[in-house]
Amino acid sequence: MADGMRQGGRIIADALAAQGVSHVFSVPGESFLPVLDGFHAIGNRIRLVTCRFEAGAVNMAEAHGKLTGRPGVAFVTRGPGACHGSIGVHIARQDSTPLVLFVGQIPHEETDRESFQEVDYRRMFSPLVKWVTQIDDIRRIPEQIAHAFDVAVSGRPGPVVVALSEEMQQQFAELRDLPPQRIAPAQPDPAAMAELRERLSRAERPLAILGGSSWSEDGRAALHRFLRASGIPVAVAFRRQSCFPGTDPLYAGDLGVGADPALVRLAKQADLVLALGTRLGEPVSQGYTLFDLGGATPIVHVYPDRAEIGRVHRVALGIPCDLDAFAHAAAALPPVDGARWAEWRRQLRAAREAGLAPVPQAGELNLSQAMRELESLLPEDAILTTDAGNFATWVTRFTHLKDRQRFLGPTCGAMGYAVPAAIGAAITCPGRMVVACVGDGGFLMTGQEIATAFHEGVAPIVLVFDNGMYGTIRMYQERAYPGRVSGTRLTNPDFKAFIEAFGGHGETVTRTAEFAPAFRRAAASGRPAVIALRYAPEQITSRATIADLNAQATAAAR
Repeated sequence: MADGMRQGGRIIADALAAQGVSHVFSVPGESFLPVLDGFHAIGNRIRLVTCRFEAGAVNMAEAHGKLTGRPGVAFVTRGPGACHGSIGVHIARQDSTPLVLFVGQIPHEETDRESFQEVDYRRMFSPLVKWVTQIDDIRRIPEQIAHAFDVAVSGRPGPVVVALSEEMQQQFAELRDLPPQRIAPAQPDPAAMAELRERLSRAERPLAILGGSSWSEDGRAALHRFLRASGIPVAVAFRRQSCFPGTDPLYAGDLGVGADPALVRLAKQADLVLALGTRLGEPVSQGYTLFDLGGATPIVHVYPDRAEIGRVHRVALGIPCDLDAFAHAAAALPPVDGARWAEWRRQLRAAREAGLAPVPQAGELNLSQAMRELESLLPEDAILTTDAGNFATWVTRFTHLKDRQRFLGPTCGAMGYAVPAAIGAAITCPGRMVVACVGDGGFLMTGQEIATAFHEGVAPIVLVFDNGMYGTIRMYQERAYPGRVSGTRLTNPDFKAFIEAFGGHGETVTRTAEFAPAFRRAAASGRPAVIALRYAPEQITSRATIADLNAQATAAAR
């Protein structure tokens, strides 16, 4: 073997290091043993995080991508491992998160024999990703890995899948690593920016809707300067609370699943919508009912992918460009005098504040009050993750995020996200408090990943909203088939005992007054913690009880 010759697995590890990868989240498999050996060879250049389930590993990588703006990286084995990890790929797709998933593959010479765990990953993943490829030739490792990272962050960020044939990893070659590509960001058209300001100067009821996952800290700050300079009211898209602080007087709430009906009603009255970084998808548009699809409400849509602008809604002005570049260009515009929409701004903010009034609730634990307390208990740079489910509306309705706090949640409604995302966030951002909010159903999908937190020495706090049922499905069930409960009840373990079995800190909260002290004890423990919030199943959402749904269904049937 000549000097400079490296095995394929080592070349892959070096290629990732050359792209600036700092963390890899993985469940090990025999299909990529040479790569694991490559990680061993490069030592601490990349932190290899060993997870307990492929869905958890990919969700951790996805959270890393959301927080850093760089592709999160996960490795899973072939066949079952790839299938388990596919949910994280779907999350990255709908959340526009840069992600590169590497999948071990069968020996190339066995293709199309239905070999052990054989899957054609091009066919399997093509609807979910921006690009899927397979490396069969060792000489193409640097090229294809570099391109995978370029694709993941270009335009609308998203996931890429790279399959690694088994024998390619075992071969030897002398190759040069490729550094990250430097590409100037796409700038907004100056004429379009002038038109944006002109439209804003004529508006009476403007509303900005913020979304997307590719704002940098600097870009977010510039965006906020633009909005505040003209006093433009702001709503955030579904699970995009990180885009704008809820404590700001301009904040009007979130448009997504469980949106405040008052905000929805007012948003329909807007005479100019600035959709900045967000897709105008089903949750944001309230099932495509919020705005006329033909463009009766003027929409200025700023998005990095030209193909997404006008995809469903005809817009008055589309600006395809890098989001940070737009933010800086917008911040440089002369401010518009927003005094004439002061009353409009007041109405939106008043509706938001009215929605914060505590909700009378069955049982002794009032989640509206507990979530208001949570806001006061979080440090200035805390990271909050959430799962899918009705329980999450308690968090988004009653907890405001501050400027430096961050919120991670799956816009595709995937259960089992919050716990691994919290662990990934804690590993990515050491020293910051990370709090996961998850339902009892979602916790038992990926709650075993808490073992990874112990293994990696991080200490997230997990709030388990325990009402003994799949709450969202029960809600729909009660609406369509009132009183006919089928398949939605759950039998749960003692969640306090669950975390204590690992050596963590456990609490069970059944009364409102117990929440804050329990949270403080969990934070002070310095260990991974679970706080089980046992609340009455009757309170099915933050806005309705089961009795309410039954009454509505009965009235509708008359």
